[in-house]
Amino acid sequence: VSSQPFWTWTGGMKTPNDKGMTTIPLTIATGPYDSTRALFDGSAGVDGATVTMRTGPNLSELFERMMRAQEFGVSELGWTFYLRGFGPDTPYLALPIFPNRVFRHSCIFVNRHAGIGAPADLAGKTIGEFGVYGQDSGVWAKGILADDYGFRPDASRWVIGGLDAPAAPFGFVPQLRPDGIDITDAPAGRSLAQMLESGEIDALFTANVPQPVLDGTAKNIVRLFPDYETVERDYYRRTGIYPMMHPVVMRKDLLAAHPGLARAVYDGFRQAKEAAEQRYEHARRLFGATLMLPWADHLLERNAELFPADWWPYGTEANRHTIDTFLRYHYEQGLSDRRLTVDEVLAPELLGT
Repeated sequence: VSSQPFWTWTGGMKTPNDKGMTTIPLTIATGPYDSTRALFDGSAGVDGATVTMRTGPNLSELFERMMRAQEFGVSELGWTFYLRGFGPDTPYLALPIFPNRVFRHSCIFVNRHAGIGAPADLAGKTIGEFGVYGQDSGVWAKGILADDYGFRPDASRWVIGGLDAPAAPFGFVPQLRPDGIDITDAPAGRSLAQMLESGEIDALFTANVPQPVLDGTAKNIVRLFPDYETVERDYYRRTGIYPMMHPVVMRKDLLAAHPGLARAVYDGFRQAKEAAEQRYEHARRLFGATLMLPWADHLLERNAELFPADWWPYGTEANRHTIDTFLRYHYEQGLSDRRLTVDEVLAPELLGT
């Protein structure tokens, strides 16, 4: 576990109810997104709870602390970290709260000299994946390519390692190696970004943009889908799926001890998300002047034409098809022992949301 300290905010406290009951101390760990800002600054909270918000230098550290010691009462957690080995002994349940969504055609990078011009060309190639075989981003990317292009993970070789710096595969999550798939660890001293640039691997499925791409120093790294926005917009039009990477999970002991707390947490996250939506609507009214993005108003207008009013939904029913699709991919890719159902992986009290 990294020794780097967490960033901590105490806020989000709602006053006790009119019966004067004592509030519940509750620690919530999540990324500092625009959709969670109101929880961090205290303008949204959890009824009946005194909330301490926690975050850290990267999400994998939050995941590790939750998985190793259930350190937080409520935490964002990657789908695949939650689902591997899911069963009666899993110490937390997911709530239908999804603070992290990303379309994933954009997450596939290739070496420009590897002869990969289309998804079919990935067959027989060596592909890198950060930290674990079956990162949420990788599960989505493999599943989407399988559905739309006939991609088969077992037709490629896979290398697991650190993205921008050499690193061993994650030690806090089961390193599942499904039968029939060639999976190895990256060589000592080599990062996946280095290996892609040099041609040691042919492609990379990644949750984060490689640093050489961000720096503009990559000479040989390009995207499989150069015009990924057009491809991803078409994917959404066809499927209605805006892939979520991470749900929020809550410890089962808290669920049992405090009936109604899960709903209060859900409502607090929803209020924070709605505050973010209102900021975007205000930005649109002001031609994007509240955002440091040139032509942000044009992007907001284009998105309003494509997406429904609630383009980032929380709740079970609005997300049922998307969650079920991920559960199918997780099973098809050999990461679940059986095909899990939406209703069993979510907290029962929130199934009607």
